[in-house]
Amino acid sequence: MIARMSTLFVRTLREDPADAEVASHKLLVRAGYIRRAAPGIYSWLPLGLRVLGKVEGIIREEMAAIGSQEVHFPALLPREPYEATGRWTEYGDGIFRLKDRKEADYLLGPTHEEMFTLLVKDLYGSYKDLPLAIYQIQTKYRDEARPRAGLLRGREFIMKDSYSFDHTDEGLEAAYQAHRAAYVKVFDRLGFEYVIVKATSGAMGGSASEEFLAVSEAGEDTFVRSPGGYAANVEAVTTLAPEALSYEGVPAAHAEDTPDTPTIQTLVDHLNEAFPREDRPWEAGDTLKNVLLTLRHPDGTVEPLAVGLPGDRDVDIKRLEGQLEPIEVEPMDDVELKKHASLVKGYIGPEALGEKSESGIRYLVDPRVVTGTRWVTGANVEGQHVIDLVAGRDFTPDGTIEAAEVREGDPAPDGSGPLTLARGIEMGHVFQLGRKYADALGLQVLDENGKLVTVTMGSYGIGVTRAVAAVAEGTLDDIGLCWPRNVAPYDLHLVATGKDAAVFEAAAKLAEELKAAGIDVLYDDRPKVSPGVKFKDAELIGVPTIVTVGKGLVEGKIEVKDRKSGEKTEVALDEAVAHLIAVVRD
Repeated sequence: MIARMSTLFVRTLREDPADAEVASHKLLVRAGYIRRAAPGIYSWLPLGLRVLGKVEGIIREEMAAIGSQEVHFPALLPREPYEATGRWTEYGDGIFRLKDRKEADYLLGPTHEEMFTLLVKDLYGSYKDLPLAIYQIQTKYRDEARPRAGLLRGREFIMKDSYSFDHTDEGLEAAYQAHRAAYVKVFDRLGFEYVIVKATSGAMGGSASEEFLAVSEAGEDTFVRSPGGYAANVEAVTTLAPEALSYEGVPAAHAEDTPDTPTIQTLVDHLNEAFPREDRPWEAGDTLKNVLLTLRHPDGTVEPLAVGLPGDRDVDIKRLEGQLEPIEVEPMDDVELKKHASLVKGYIGPEALGEKSESGIRYLVDPRVVTGTRWVTGANVEGQHVIDLVAGRDFTPDGTIEAAEVREGDPAPDGSGPLTLARGIEMGHVFQLGRKYADALGLQVLDENGKLVTVTMGSYGIGVTRAVAAVAEGTLDDIGLCWPRNVAPYDLHLVATGKDAAVFEAAAKLAEELKAAGIDVLYDDRPKVSPGVKFKDAELIGVPTIVTVGKGLVEGKIEVKDRKSGEKTEVALDEAVAHLIAVVRD
């Protein structure tokens, strides 16, 4: 049947929903694609389901092209497999847990590595069964503390997750490259700007990790790129550490009175006034800032951490969490600080930090803090700082960590030029899991020599519902959605205007002829709706071609409008079908 606006289950809105923060969320609700059911949970309406189906179809085609086979797991999962891998605890409050009537523990699946691994273990036992690639498109559940941005960060969402299984590292590498190439084809077909960046693997484990990010200011991920082609999520950026310096001849460290200087700026101002340098003014980067943090482990245990970094940088909590995942990080509050009598707020120095110090707080520094570098930092006394404190001579940290914010203009780690920052939406993630889950769950096969070897795995995910929002976000304009043709809910939007019965008869006939030619038509046949409302709805819904049958019919003509460019063309009615087939299939 032809989809008719008079009977289609849709209601367009003129006002933005109150809880919508980003453009795609506003327009997907206003145009009748989705409706909010609860925070981070959405119902899909007919228009939305058609777009979702198109996205899933593209993914299935490209997965089939590399020989990956589709399976389907339940969303309700038992505790035991996740207990075996440690993730029942690691996920903490991030998953939905429940009990059945017999008090057995279950969870709503946040991801399915364990289930894929156990399924292959159940069915396969020889290297001859491998390589294998299987995937599913399934609903996932995560108890997001702050669901936001509509489909971009929800509690219930659909993902495509696939896994490769090989008995050699060479096989894993081949599978990884095949999936990576398939993802390039998927995202090229979805029609939005994206970038492939180096990434961390986080709680999933593994190596060789890359993300596919849709370039968008609405994205929650910050990434960097250089003129020479380097690209990485900020969490995966590595700092170019300077060479160690000789500290021969450097004056001994000396504590000086620096009253009322609890901040970097007040300290720098005081240094330039009371202890001016001969070569140049003191700068924030000459100071060593020691930031106290609290690490919260998934099992609920808490430990303190101190991070030392140049005073012109701040700690990027999200970047730090990327190094420590699944541990959560937050600034240390005054209650926790008071538990450490040797620490003086605003004047904390390295001597009071470290696993061997009185505080016992692990002390990790930015990679720029190398042996021989000279710093001004806290003297662990109210109103005092130490000048000429030398790393490697006067203090030795417990290690280094990438925690400092990455800035525009920082050098790329590979020497390919200065970095620029941008925002993106994580659309896909490919990485080599290795043997983490196979080891935990005992997935082994017999190799060519009859010896048991542990299977090595790759993991490859695409956010399917997120892709709908990302495509919308990357293609919309000021008046509505503007879908690329291969994911649009219909090929064209046919609008009949006015009250003349002949117009509706001609439009209905045209719709039938287009349908017979294999063209999906959304026909606005509403008899009592004004042309202005119909045009606004067509622009809001965003089908790529809008066809109007109206006053031009007296001259035997219809109007064809390209939704993206706004370009309009008059076409003779008797040539309309051929013309529109060419437009749709171009």
